[in-house]
Amino acid sequence: MFQQREQLFGAGAATARLSMADALPSPAARAPAGKPTAARERWAHVLEIIRDTNWTPDLGTNIGSAEWFRGLATLCLLCTGAYAVWPGIHPLGAAAMAPAPVAREELRSQMIMPMAFGSDTGRAMAATDAVVALRQAPERPTIELAAVIGRGDSFMRVMQRAGVGGGDAQSVANLVSSVVPLSDIRDGTRIDIILGRRFARNQPRPVESIAFRARFDMNVEIVRAGSSLDLVQKPILVDATPLRIRGTVGSSLYRSARAAGAPPRAIQAYLQTLGSQMSIGSDIRATDEFDIIVDYKRAATGEVEMGELLYAGLERSGKPRAQMLRWKTGSGAQWFEASGVGEERGEFARPVNGAITSGYGSRRHPILGFRRMHSGLDFRARSGTPIHATADGVVNYAGRKGGYGNFVRIAHGGNLASGYGHMSRIAVSNGTRVRRGQVIGYVGSTGLSTGPHLHYEMYRGGRAVDPSSVKFTTRAQLSGSELANFRARLKQLQGVTPGAALQSIAPPSSAATAEPKREIERIAGTTIA
Repeated sequence: MFQQREQLFGAGAATARLSMADALPSPAARAPAGKPTAARERWAHVLEIIRDTNWTPDLGTNIGSAEWFRGLATLCLLCTGAYAVWPGIHPLGAAAMAPAPVAREELRSQMIMPMAFGSDTGRAMAATDAVVALRQAPERPTIELAAVIGRGDSFMRVMQRAGVGGGDAQSVANLVSSVVPLSDIRDGTRIDIILGRRFARNQPRPVESIAFRARFDMNVEIVRAGSSLDLVQKPILVDATPLRIRGTVGSSLYRSARAAGAPPRAIQAYLQTLGSQMSIGSDIRATDEFDIIVDYKRAATGEVEMGELLYAGLERSGKPRAQMLRWKTGSGAQWFEASGVGEERGEFARPVNGAITSGYGSRRHPILGFRRMHSGLDFRARSGTPIHATADGVVNYAGRKGGYGNFVRIAHGGNLASGYGHMSRIAVSNGTRVRRGQVIGYVGSTGLSTGPHLHYEMYRGGRAVDPSSVKFTTRAQLSGSELANFRARLKQLQGVTPGAALQSIAPPSSAATAEPKREIERIAGTTIA
């Protein structure tokens, strides 16, 4: 049927190709018998043209030529023919494995299907004489549940919400409050409750036991003993060794401290504390050593409690560059230097929470109609809004004062004072000592005022200055026994070994139990008479 052609491949062999001459028979073989000679010659001429024509040229060469378009037509015809006879893609079907008879019965008992298909769903069966109706369904002898104290929740409400009766809940609250204030129990504390059997359905279940963690160092369990409830305290071994972290500042103080194991909140407090004494960006060198001590507690049960930053230190070439200790005073906690001198710096504090409607400087008076010096700041606020003192001080004037209306003036020390005008009501009197943030009056529109607002002034040496340019600085000096206690605490913290708080907690000697002896060891050394 086909004529065979051999193509030799030499060192420079050409690309093999298939021509129509390979697939078409010779004219002699295809010419019909008995035809005239002229027709046979025309047929042979046509077959010769078809045989010599290259129908499958390389489409990568001679792009756009007649030969290239002929090859493209051949390709399209071949693709169309292949697509016409393509059987398509269909999933292969497989028979599902039939379950075993026992498994089928188990599945059928749980199926929801029409009864015509063999389901038991909906089939009602009449009761026989052997069926006796119960007067009441039996109850579980005990109920075990867990309750969690949520944010803003109270211990009593948690007990009652869990099903504890009012009497038992009050008794439990009284027992717990004798050990720890109920308000000190932290949010999220889990309370395990076991309620016993009740004697009647209209009565609450009695408390069998209640267990929870009342403090970081103590578990509490309340158990029933007869008709009363008893409280059992279970102390937890807690190590309160502060966590001390030291290291080299390097390229980044924050990253170096984090790599050394310091918590992010402690690092932020450390940077704020050092920032009050020096410039973090320019005064700290890469070779300096940071010293961070954090309040740290860990229980023998594995829990860890991280507290506030206690000590912030910085050393350069083995010498202290900064030593700051957090110390509690009568006015609260404050940072003190190693010498016992403390300093608090505060930016300009707003007396009310409102926008500034008029700044410091010359302006046209809204009532008098001519330009005059406005010696303070005006804050927009509703009538009756509380006015707060911007710093600690003593009230040296409280009353009516011309165009200021109801006016209060506070002396803050250091030749500084502040004034508050147009009040609707004054809440302090002359000579009263006030603290920063204390309410001294209420916003109004007394005096020369077009509406409710607060006129706030600052004075330095008796002369009005721009309030926004004033920063308050408060210094404190420890002395006497308080200074001695401060230095003792500082020495104690500086003696803490870095990483000592991370060592394992040794159990108390009383908790150690003797290893049991074998029977042969017990009778060893005894003599038989």
